[in-house]
Amino acid sequence: MARSPLTLAASVTSALPLAGVVRVGALTEGEGARFDSAIAELDDGRSVVIRVPNDESAAVELSAEVAALRALTAGVRSLLPFRAPELLGETTLDGARAVVVDYLPGYRVDAAELPPGRGVSTSLGEALAAVHALPVSIVRAEGLPVRMPQQVRTDVSRLLDRAETTARVPDGLLARWRRALRAESVWRFESAVVIGGGGAASFIFDDVDEVPEVTALLDWHALAVGDPAADLHWLASAPDAAEDVFAAYVAGSDRAPDALFRARTRLYAELEFAKWLVHGYDTGSDEIMSDAQSLLEALDASTTGDEIVPNVAADVDGTLAFLDNMPSAQGGVDTSMQTDAYDAEELAQWVARENSESSHADDAHEEPSVLDGTETSDHSATAPIDVDEMLREHRASMEASDDLAARNEQQATHAAPAEAPRTDPENDDAHAAEAERASDAALRRWLSE
Repeated sequence: MARSPLTLAASVTSALPLAGVVRVGALTEGEGARFDSAIAELDDGRSVVIRVPNDESAAVELSAEVAALRALTAGVRSLLPFRAPELLGETTLDGARAVVVDYLPGYRVDAAELPPGRGVSTSLGEALAAVHALPVSIVRAEGLPVRMPQQVRTDVSRLLDRAETTARVPDGLLARWRRALRAESVWRFESAVVIGGGGAASFIFDDVDEVPEVTALLDWHALAVGDPAADLHWLASAPDAAEDVFAAYVAGSDRAPDALFRARTRLYAELEFAKWLVHGYDTGSDEIMSDAQSLLEALDASTTGDEIVPNVAADVDGTLAFLDNMPSAQGGVDTSMQTDAYDAEELAQWVARENSESSHADDAHEEPSVLDGTETSDHSATAPIDVDEMLREHRASMEASDDLAARNEQQATHAAPAEAPRTDPENDDAHAAEAERASDAALRRWLSE
């Protein structure tokens, strides 16, 4: 049974002992709401909102909201172009936590009703860019969740595992999600401060010079560091305004979104159905599970033959084809990488180029190039260099060259006799030895470079 506004108003005076309530009104929207809430007007002219949770999950959410609002210090709030609720006081009501915050006037717009063009859509994009630009230290300092890309990916994997356990997710849809999960390129993003996937209805608007602008953001309970794309998953529900919201977000951001930002927003939007299914499974509600299953089946039918990341399958096939075309190791050659530091993106570019060159070669030559029955190859094994052996070969070559020069000199002498220059045998031997040492030293330096 919902608590009456008068009961909630009494809690305001408990949370704010010096305040007097002069007027009160209900804010709870229908039966079965997760919170009982009311707006109270105080004798000092302020308007405040009091909220009390109705179940355990709502109580956990309210506690997280309090922690987030405490993280929003005056300095942090000054970085935002809009307002956030200010925590004024707390008390208990029927054993539950009751929280009082200031009232932020304005109106909300559901995602499906967002109009395109300047105004609501562009202001939403700019507001989200401002949130994502906040320093991550405000989240870390309060001990709020911090999720790096790999952790975000792991969370998605766990959700898919739990959804699969219900045996109500269409096989094609589940396989489609897992292909996106396996794609490394999807999860290369920079984490940022996020509001945890809050929708368009989390923002409050007011008309400024007859143009709608975001003046406040109400939902902060999921404040964390995570994937900024999660905060725009609701764009799937705003087909008319999606492009304008995203364009304003990019223009207002201090960093460009990664290439697959929009792909993840789409994935997160679809996973909302999986979350709804898991929620029904956890609470034992057949009604929720049946509703979620119907939504998933409709989604599966509308995405058949579609990919969240269109080039995922092509990338995998190309890589496998490249591996199949790699020549096998001959003679026990060690083909392992001798370093653990390399640029993965650069390596991927080399793979793509090798595939392209291999394709052109196959078109030009249908059969391997053969010469005297031996297949040619551009890949040669690298063996250890025996310096001493090469020196011995070098000396033999030098001696052979000297013999050839001597024979040529004798032939020239017989052909045209001339007076032989006087020589000193001892000096000649010394010069020859010195030349040999210099030649050996030069060869060793060349081999060591």
